Amino acid sequence: MAININNLNSNVQVKQKLEQHSDVKQKTTQTLNNTEQTKRASQDSVSITPQAKQLNELQKKASDEPSINQKKIEQLQKAIAAGDYKIDPEKLAASIANFEFKLL
Repeated sequence: MAININNLNSNVQVKQKLEQHSDVKQKTTQTLNNTEQTKRASQDSVSITPQAKQLNELQKKASDEPSINQKKIEQLQKAIAAGDYKIDPEKLAASIANFEFKLL
């Protein structure tokens, strides 16, 4: 009976092949899982409420308008310089109180 001494490490080679096969199998499973997750992610959707759309439109309008009314400032400056600008203390106090109550 002849003994093949060239393949003494065949068990080690078989184990290595099995490990390689196992690694390939795991990578394939991971790839499939990633593909499934990508498909699920592409099916997700977002809906915007009408209130959010309205708020967005208002924000756009507000950003288009100048934040300072230069014409009004010039009118007030002229009235103060001419001494025509009069302050009504009762109206001012009522406005301050109204503002404070709205904060609560």
